[in-house]
This record gives sequence, structure tokens and C-alpha cells, in this order.
Amino acid sequence: MNQKIKNERSGAFFVGLGIFLSRISGLIRVRIFAHFFGNSDAADAFNAALKIPNFLQNLFGEGVLSASFIPVYANLIASNHNQAEDESNQIEASKVASIIASLLFISISILVLLGILITPFLIDTIAPGFAGEKKQLTIKIVQIIFPGTGFLVMSAWCLGILNSHRKFFLSYVAPVIWNASIIFSIIFYEKNHDQTQLVTITAWGLVAGSFLQFAVQLPFALKLIKIFRPSLSTKLSSVKIVIRNFFPVVFSRGVIQLSAYIDSMLASLLPAGAVSTLAYAQTLYLLPVSLFGMSVTASELPAMSAIKGNVEEINNFLRIRLDAGLKKIAFFIIPSVCAFIFLGNVIVSAIFQSGKFGTTESRYVWMVLIGSTVGLLASTLGRLYSSTFYSLKDTRTPLKFAIVRVILTTTLGYLFAFPLPRLLGIDPQWGTTGLTASAGISGWIEFYLLRNALNKTIGKTGLKIKYILTLWTSAFFAALIGIILEKIIHLNHIFSAFLIFTIFGLSYFGFTYIFKIEESKLTIDKVFKKFKII
Repeated sequence: MNQKIKNERSGAFFVGLGIFLSRISGLIRVRIFAHFFGNSDAADAFNAALKIPNFLQNLFGEGVLSASFIPVYANLIASNHNQAEDESNQIEASKVASIIASLLFISISILVLLGILITPFLIDTIAPGFAGEKKQLTIKIVQIIFPGTGFLVMSAWCLGILNSHRKFFLSYVAPVIWNASIIFSIIFYEKNHDQTQLVTITAWGLVAGSFLQFAVQLPFALKLIKIFRPSLSTKLSSVKIVIRNFFPVVFSRGVIQLSAYIDSMLASLLPAGAVSTLAYAQTLYLLPVSLFGMSVTASELPAMSAIKGNVEEINNFLRIRLDAGLKKIAFFIIPSVCAFIFLGNVIVSAIFQSGKFGTTESRYVWMVLIGSTVGLLASTLGRLYSSTFYSLKDTRTPLKFAIVRVILTTTLGYLFAFPLPRLLGIDPQWGTTGLTASAGISGWIEFYLLRNALNKTIGKTGLKIKYILTLWTSAFFAALIGIILEKIIHLNHIFSAFLIFTIFGLSYFGFTYIFKIEESKLTIDKVFKKFKII
């Protein structure tokens, strides 16, 4: 049992480590991009263009395959302590993996080709505020990067195989190659090219990176499934379950992506630079979501899906795993919220402020980032609730609540982005902050719906109020120390940020240790023991 717990913790660690490295490389990529492009038309065109084919990636990629494929595949490869049955299941698992890969490849190839052809007709829907050369540049970039999206979708199939076998690190660190390819394209070709030419070259670098991200994972995925035989047959019952669960998740992801597109579309109607600012803020917002929310969710889904037993045993197991996962997520997300609100200017300046990205742009991104914090905790906790539904092979319940979320996000997004700034008499550019805040409010409603529905299925789950209040108190006082440091430290943006957030992190761990928070005590006691402090 101790070894099992150790393996599960190491799984979350390797997911987190892989995501951390990929996100750090992503921040470097965005910083370099901001340095050379700022909030220019080329930057707006690239960021808007990136959202269109990304719809395809998110529709068929990691989230969908994790929800529909992993629960079935992980359950097949889980041991039944019966050699004959285990061997039979392994053979079926290989067949399922081969068939899903084949179906996915055919589907995505058709959609990529179709996407390239109809791109000119998509632009007015996604970015109605773009016109002239800016619009034509966006069309060109979309057509270039569509094939790269196809490689990323197939990369998600590799991730599904690797995660099911508890091989987490490679699949989550692979995006480092994707980011490196884009960075190389910008830096190597920056000289003697104007912004329009350089952003086009950057798009080609993205395609190359997408191929490399897929190629580095493929050999390991093929080795794990042992027998790969392409087939389009859907006769296997396990394949039918994957397909049946696939479409509700596709629709669920689709409506969520629709919400993101609506935000981008509304941002294109706001003053110039809104689309890029939204993209920069989302880069920072997604860091804790991926690092702390996804790392726990990704490692828990295969474990939850592999459990076998009667209904009572399964429900009890899920409640324990879910509550433990919620505590881990909240422990890291709550200080992230406080850091974004009170010290967001320090983060933004350190990461983006360079070249064409100045103080004004930094403040703009910070305000939009504050809007994003409204739903940061809800969206990360909600991911784990959705994954628990997926482990039960219920993909329809999360779909219903995702639709509610999108309707609310769209309605509130419009009201917060346009009428509200006029009513308050503030600059229209702050409507971008309204977009992110409205999405956060909708995220909380979706979270409560998910939690209530799951509690009716497996029993009461959730975080205790005392635990939450303790984390908020600790994070607030740690942020207060950070604010004081910001006022007295006058160093380079990067050095200041490093020092302030080091003290912020140590303070948060110190306060939570004093309050005897388990997650903090386990970490600090391990450090003390290693260095023989206690």
C-alpha cells in the first residue's frame, strides 16, 4: 500500500514537473514574442489566428481523449490478479488504442484540410473587428498553422497512452520542444524581416514544433501498446464505449471553446491591443491551472478509472481520492490568486516588460489578470470534479453544466465588456477585464453544479470551510509581506520578482505550517529531515 501511495504521489510530481518545464518555456516564448511584437497588429493577428485551429486541437485533443479514452484503456490494462484475464485485456487494450488512433488520424486529416479551405470564411466570425492587411495576415497565419494542429491532436493520443501506463513526464514536458521551435524561429529570423514577415515565419516554426512534439512521444507510446495494427473497425464493445463517451465530451469541450472564441471575438471589437493583452493574461492565468490543477487531475484520472469493486467500494474510493485532490489543488491555487491580485504587476513586468512592451502594457495585462482570478479556484477544482465523472464513464453531466457556463459567460461577457465600462465612465479598454471576470463568475456556477451532482452520486465531497479560511489567511499575509518588499526593493524587474516571490512562497509555507496544514507539514518536515534540522 505504501508503495502504491508513493507511486501515485510521484505521478502527480512528474506531471507537475513536466508542466512546470513546459510552462516556463512557454513564458520565455511569450516574453520573446512580446519583446518583438508588443501589442501590434501582427501580434493581434497571430494570437487571434492561433485560437481558430486551436479549436480543433481542444475539440479532439488532450481533454477529450483523457475523458473518453483513458477511463476505458486504463481499466483494461489494470490488473485483475488473474493472468489469463489480464492477458486477454492487454490484447483488447492494444486493439482499442490502434483503432482509436486510426479513427483519429482520418478524422483530423479531413478536418485540417477542410479548415485550410474555409479559413477565409471563419475570420469574420472569430475576429469581426479585423480588416484590411490585418485580416489578410490573420487568414494566412491560420492556413499555415492548421496542419500543426493535426500533429498536436495526434500527440494527445500519445499522452493518453503514456498517462494510462503512469508514464507522465514525457507527455507533459514535450511542449518544451514546441515552444523552443517558435523561439528559434523568432530569434534566428528577426534580423532583416519586418513584423509581418517575422510573424509568418513564426507560424511555420509552430508547425515544426507541433510535429516534433508528436514525434518525440510516438515511439514510447507504440512500445507501451506492444501491438499496433491500424484499423477502422468499431465492433469491439470497448471501442464503442470510447466513441459513445467521445461525442458528449467533444460537445462539452466545444461549448467551452466557443466561450473562448466569443471572448476573442468581443476583444477584437475593443480598442487595438485587446486581443494580445487577453492572450498575455491567459498565459499567466493558465500557469497555476496547468501546474497545480492539471497535475493533480491528470494523475488522478487513470487511478480513479482503474478501480474495481462494488458500487459502495468504488464510491468510497472516489470520495477519498477526490477530497485529497481538492485539498492539494486549493493549497496551491489560493496563494496563486492572491499573488495575481496583489503582486500581479511584479509578475507581468518581470515576464513581459521588454522592448515594445512597456509599463502601460504591463498595467493593462495586470488588470485583465485580476479579472481572471475571479474564477481561478473554481475552474481548477471543477476540473477534478469533471474527471471524477469521466472515471465513472459519465460524460453527459459535465456537458450539461458546460453549456450553462457558456450561456452565462456569453451574456455576462457582453455586459461586462461594453455597457458596464460606459456606465462607469471608464476607458473602453478595461472591457477586456470584464471579459475575464464574467468567465470567472460563470466558472463558479459550473463548479457548484458539478459538485452538487457528483455528491448525489457518490456521497458528500468538498473542502472544509476551516481549511479554506486558513489558506486564504496565510496567502493574504504572505502577499502583504510581498507588497512591503515591493515598496522597498528597487532592483531589475526580474531580480525583484525572484526575491519577492521567494519570500512570498516561504512566508505562505511558514504560515500554513504554523496552522498545521497537512500539505505544508509534509513538505517542510521532509526538507527538515533531509537537512537534519529536526
